[in-house]
Amino acid sequence: MILQAEHLNHWYRHVIALNDISVSIPPGITGLLGPNGAGKTSFLRIAIGLMRPTGGTLRVLGASPWNCPAVQKRIGYAPEHDGFFEWMTGREFLRTLARLRGVRDRSAPKTAIEQVRLSDVADRAIATYSRGMRQRLKLAQAIVHRPELLVLDEPLTGTDPVVRSELIELIARFAREGTSVLVSSHVLHEVEALTSRILVLHRGRLLAHGDVHEIRALIDAHPHTVHLRADRPRELAAALVREPDVEEVRVEESHIAVRTRRPDEFYGKLPRILLEGGWRIEEISSPDDNLEAVFRYLTEK
Repeated sequence: MILQAEHLNHWYRHVIALNDISVSIPPGITGLLGPNGAGKTSFLRIAIGLMRPTGGTLRVLGASPWNCPAVQKRIGYAPEHDGFFEWMTGREFLRTLARLRGVRDRSAPKTAIEQVRLSDVADRAIATYSRGMRQRLKLAQAIVHRPELLVLDEPLTGTDPVVRSELIELIARFAREGTSVLVSSHVLHEVEALTSRILVLHRGRLLAHGDVHEIRALIDAHPHTVHLRADRPRELAAALVREPDVEEVRVEESHIAVRTRRPDEFYGKLPRILLEGGWRIEEISSPDDNLEAVFRYLTEK
């Protein structure tokens, strides 16, 4: 395992930031999800050795990261907020951090700049960088020492759709090359684009963890809505409402909305129903088949 937490707790005076969290994280990409104030940043800061837990334990790469430079050298961290020396160029900044980390390979900063595609602006002052360039530079300083674990705190915040897509591709590439990634976000579809393995934090507690489909098994008491766009929608609605797995059918402007508490059974029967009735389906979709719905259901339980 890359990370193991057992009964992890952290308090800020009378405020509970993390409450009895026990979880194991394997290699690969793992998404840490939750709204602002859920405890994500506290969890990450303990994971990289910046904070000591109030109670319980957290081990990264087999050891506690607190007061352990040997473990910290194996971790790369990109914080949510900027902490640049604005007067430096991107290249100077990266070289400085590489020296502070004891990186002996003089080509490492140049390689990191190329990896995050900043070569064309590396010699410009950081003060002139756009938001997307700054996020790339934070990624570059996090990987310059070739870490085994990359910890990213809200790396996509404030970026436009094009930059966001490029950063997601970069993070995915690091994982393909063997670096494990722990990435936090409060925007669920961003993490969904990177991985299906997630941890959900809410008010300092671990609400759920695992594959998104495993987590969906925790919410089977909630209704699942399926939208069907078909010819002869009223006839199809009349056929579907007779199915025991269906709780409600609504005929809306351009589609049928079907609500079921047993989506697997419904999807399994749907081809037979369509074939027997001769209906032609143009589109099948569900607003509940994504992480946003999972998070909403879990936090409302």
